[in-house]
Amino acid sequence: MSSPLSPATLLRGPRRPSWLSPKVFRTEVLAGLVVGLALIPEAISFSVIAGVDPKVGLFAACTMAMVIAFVGGRPAMISASTGAVALVVAPVAREHGLGYLIATVILAGIFQIVLGSLGVARLMRFVPRSVMVGFVNALGILLFTAQIPNLHDVPWQVYPLVAAGLAMMVFFPRLTKAVPAPLVSIVILTVITVAAGIAVPTVGDKGRLPSSLPVPGLPDVPFSAHTLTVIAPYALAMALVGLMETLMTAKLVDEITDTRSNKTRESIGQGIANIVTGFFGGMGGCAMIGQTMINVKNGARTRLSTFLAGFFLLILCIVLGPVVSDIPMAALVAVMVLVSVGTFDWHSVKPATLKRMPAGETTVMVITVAVVVATGNLSIGVVVGTLTAMVVFARRVARLTQVTAVADPDGNSVVYAVTGELFFASVNDLTGRFAYATDPGSVIIDLSGAHVWDASSVAALDAVTGKYAAHGKTVTVTGLNEESARMHGNLSGELTGSH
Repeated sequence: MSSPLSPATLLRGPRRPSWLSPKVFRTEVLAGLVVGLALIPEAISFSVIAGVDPKVGLFAACTMAMVIAFVGGRPAMISASTGAVALVVAPVAREHGLGYLIATVILAGIFQIVLGSLGVARLMRFVPRSVMVGFVNALGILLFTAQIPNLHDVPWQVYPLVAAGLAMMVFFPRLTKAVPAPLVSIVILTVITVAAGIAVPTVGDKGRLPSSLPVPGLPDVPFSAHTLTVIAPYALAMALVGLMETLMTAKLVDEITDTRSNKTRESIGQGIANIVTGFFGGMGGCAMIGQTMINVKNGARTRLSTFLAGFFLLILCIVLGPVVSDIPMAALVAVMVLVSVGTFDWHSVKPATLKRMPAGETTVMVITVAVVVATGNLSIGVVVGTLTAMVVFARRVARLTQVTAVADPDGNSVVYAVTGELFFASVNDLTGRFAYATDPGSVIIDLSGAHVWDASSVAALDAVTGKYAAHGKTVTVTGLNEESARMHGNLSGELTGSH
């Protein structure tokens, strides 16, 4: 039976959501509007990458953002159509058509729900800080380089417009922070280009915006085993890439906002959002680090900004399509350039920081950045960076293993004190640390300062015992802690078959 509510609780009533505060509400609405504007060229560009009509990417951005606002685990994070997902599903659209792409998105959502339920989010604890720093720095570089095509082979007026946009976003906050500087910059540059009739590339040049709401429906594919075999590999790849990019983004936002989020709920929420997006004819997606950074940097902290980003995008495309089409790409380029500069962790590359940082940590960061920039895929960079970090860690720990011999005064025995962590990397040369031919008949291996982690360690100790036995000498292993003793007792003598 539930406990009765106290009089104070009854007087206070239910707790109000933080976004109902006028100040927070204004911040969330304005941040959502800026993100909605920034999503338009990105969604259109990713549609081009995937080889589908622009409305497919725009509908995905709308539905992903609005759905994840309710089912996601990380407030203020933006999910929409992304470049990483577009690259994965592009072969499906190119070789089999839009129907198969939609089916792939729905199946990927199902995979994400399953993976999220199995606890895949907990794997994020194995991503070290050096990989996170490399991820952030690579992201800053990719965000910047993604704007270069919009600055190449364009009218000269684009460059002063970009410069003016950057200047407004840098200096306007000194006057007031009530209105986001990126929104002010976009509005002013649009008014200038339209009023003065300046002919520069606009959002409308990226593709025709949709003129009606998306209609839900089933993908136009045969529901057969053959269809499943075609889309399953792409769906699994999309699910994994989407979850990795989403969880990395969530972890980054956690650090920036000094808050915690439910990664398992976020993983499952991404799956739900992709399923809904697929039924509405979208190309699917995941968390968008660039737009999330815009949202967070503009002060957004609740789910309201995420929902409004998708809602405003829908309104902007359908109701205000002609107006949005007139926004100069220079304004959006300026916003993304400033975001890229703010995203890059400049402290990590200062000479003083690099001098203090262990060489292995710096190597992992550099490799992560290099792989991401070379492949254009954040997920590949994170995987390679994490594997590199594991190798660096294993080598570092392996060098801490020491073997010290202490002879008994009467010459009848010798004690070898082994210290450190015994695992596959540290026991490779363990058998070479003992004097099998010259040691006395009784050998004691003291492991009170060591820990046995795996079967490789037990096999190495068995090899040492076997070599001494071949010389007619006995070995006694002592000092094992409880866990090490259990592993040694279970595996010793059982790791090699008789011949």
